[in-house]
Amino acid sequence: MTPLHISLADLIARLDEELTDANDLARISEAQLRAQTLSDLGDQLIDHYVVKARQAGASWTQIGDAIGVTKQAAQQRHAPAAFQRFTNLNRHSIVLAQEAARTYKHDFIGTEHMLLGLLGEPQGLAYEVLVAKGESEQRVRDAIEEAMPPTGQKALRGHIAFRPESKEAIEQAHRAAADFGHDWVGTEHTLLGLIRTGEGLAARILRDLGFTSDELHETVKAEIAKRSAAHDK
Repeated sequence: MTPLHISLADLIARLDEELTDANDLARISEAQLRAQTLSDLGDQLIDHYVVKARQAGASWTQIGDAIGVTKQAAQQRHAPAAFQRFTNLNRHSIVLAQEAARTYKHDFIGTEHMLLGLLGEPQGLAYEVLVAKGESEQRVRDAIEEAMPPTGQKALRGHIAFRPESKEAIEQAHRAAADFGHDWVGTEHTLLGLIRTGEGLAARILRDLGFTSDELHETVKAEIAKRSAAHDK
């Protein structure tokens, strides 16, 4: 029995359907990108249950046994990190940012990739705020892609590092969540983190779209209150 309701045939059929005019080499490149995305999501799935197990009192030795690795390996790979308090939607936006960097063959994850990742998660509050201000998803996407650095020569395999300004944006996202008294970090907090990181390309893109840091803060605050009120009804 397969643990997922998806098969290799499903993945092949979808890729072939979406790349009808591509040659075999182009399909290999796209397959590699999708395989990396699946790997990233798999790591996040494990991280989710590791956090729950730790909260329930499980030791790192027990977690290592469950994964099939040593205690030390489990700690190194799944110990709490910068994304521990990220919501599932926000973690997915980071996976999309990584995928965007690979698509553009960049050897870094910049704030521009993170902004594109937020735009790729339509269930997130950041997406709603971006599209409402930008008037359409396509207009926002065009603004990001127009500012994107030139495409690289070769897609990078394995880990892609965050640029210093991207790390700063992640820290600012945590601070934004703390400002609201939240114990989670959602896509809306990452959006605030991006505009607060003045050295990042995303901040410039957001300003060009008409955003300001203070206005964005108030917009997010109002939208969170609106969602909370609707949930309480």
